[in-house]
Amino acid sequence: MSAANKTAQLPRLLSRATKLATPATARLAAIRASARQFSTVRVSATPSVRVQQRYAKPNRALRQYSSKSYPDHQIVGMPALSPTMTQGNVGQWQKSVGDKIEPGDVLVEIETDKAQMDFEFQEEGYLAKILAPTGTKDLSIDSPVAIIVEDEADVAAFADYTLDAAKSEAKPAEPAAQPAPPAQAESAPATPAAETKQEPSGGRVFASPLAKTMAKEKAIDLKQVKGSGPRGRIVKADIESYVASGATAKAAPAAAAAPEAPAAKAPAAAKAPAAAPAATSAGFTDIPLTNMRKVIAERLTVAKSTVPHYYLTQNITMDNVMKLRKSLNEAANGVYKLSLNDFIIKAAASALRDVPEVNSSWQGEFIRQHHHADIAVAAATPAGLITPIVKTCDAKGLKSISSEVRDLVARARANKLKPEEFQGGSFTISNLGMFGISSFSAIINPPHAAILSVGTTETRLVLDESSEKGFKAVENMSVQLSADHRVADGAVGAQFLKAFKGYLENPLTLLL
Repeated sequence: MSAANKTAQLPRLLSRATKLATPATARLAAIRASARQFSTVRVSATPSVRVQQRYAKPNRALRQYSSKSYPDHQIVGMPALSPTMTQGNVGQWQKSVGDKIEPGDVLVEIETDKAQMDFEFQEEGYLAKILAPTGTKDLSIDSPVAIIVEDEADVAAFADYTLDAAKSEAKPAEPAAQPAPPAQAESAPATPAAETKQEPSGGRVFASPLAKTMAKEKAIDLKQVKGSGPRGRIVKADIESYVASGATAKAAPAAAAAPEAPAAKAPAAAKAPAAAPAATSAGFTDIPLTNMRKVIAERLTVAKSTVPHYYLTQNITMDNVMKLRKSLNEAANGVYKLSLNDFIIKAAASALRDVPEVNSSWQGEFIRQHHHADIAVAAATPAGLITPIVKTCDAKGLKSISSEVRDLVARARANKLKPEEFQGGSFTISNLGMFGISSFSAIINPPHAAILSVGTTETRLVLDESSEKGFKAVENMSVQLSADHRVADGAVGAQFLKAFKGYLENPLTLLL
């Protein structure tokens, strides 16, 4: 084909290419439109239809269309305000029924596993119903707490709305056909036969020594308790379950109705169980667990049982630190007041900079070495232990560290810390010196590689050849490093304590 013919056919070829491309472009646009339509998942139910976003929204709300009984509304669920939170307690509501809500408004205070936090709602509407009033405890994540409507006129329609209705809307519809119950009903008669096999022969009751002691203390007839151990043996858990079920109150009538029991002993048998609660109430008090106490128990149990601890102790002469602290506080004229703990935090941060292997955390498949010393300071609060974090201590001066520690501890005791202020960090310090404790062994705060426990400062006599008496009195402080052997070996921990001691015994180096 000549060049002239090719040039003549070029417009026709371009036109045909354009026509072929148009359907493909249209199909691509249709696919994109279809993808936008599937950003929500529609769940059909009778008599209402629900739409739930595929992604988790910050307020964990379920948007629902109007049903026969109620107009359009949202069920607001208990939010997860921290990574470790599985349930929460409801604090003070900041909005009342009928109030208008703007994005970012604080709806209610939530007590998480570590602090009291504000729940900021991120949508616009009106509060129509409070399903979890102030003081409600141990609500699992996504449990209904409130109803939000878009139209103020719809608020009155939810005056009689109940929590049961909210839960039924929040759960998917159950399948209509359930053949399982008949099968269970058929197998039910076999249960007594199984129980009969576990009954000990000759009237003898098999029970562990602890179970026998508990039964004696609580005036429980072991013949009334069903054992779950081998061959029907009664164990501690069986006694606890028996007490929890309230069966002790029924033991006396059962004993009185026994055909072999003499009639004269029936009143005595009836009185014995009644005396147990009085002795129990006088002997101890059961204190309900807070969310924070549950998390502390869980985390420290895991840490102590799974992290290979080792411990190193060091004695430090604190005379120079105490003199420098006194001089700096006198020169401050009341603007600031440094504590020994401020010097300890700064010295630890400087030592972590020198020995970065300790400034690390165990991540399961790898060890993460941090570039800055973010030190968590253990603080005691009425609700339990919490560790607010002073970030980048290696880059801050004593004055900044002192001010930040005071602010964090004060807000920790008032339950006003934000999650980022007590989660994370690279190293922990626990100081019990103010309580007169000489030394103690602290439990590592995972995933940190180490925790430094600090004791009190005591006056001790040490040998001094330059003194006429041959000795002198010094201020001595004992510290102990608990370290994770998976991350830092013993020699590395020793290097850290050597550097830490050097900074405190020559505190002018902290000012460089």
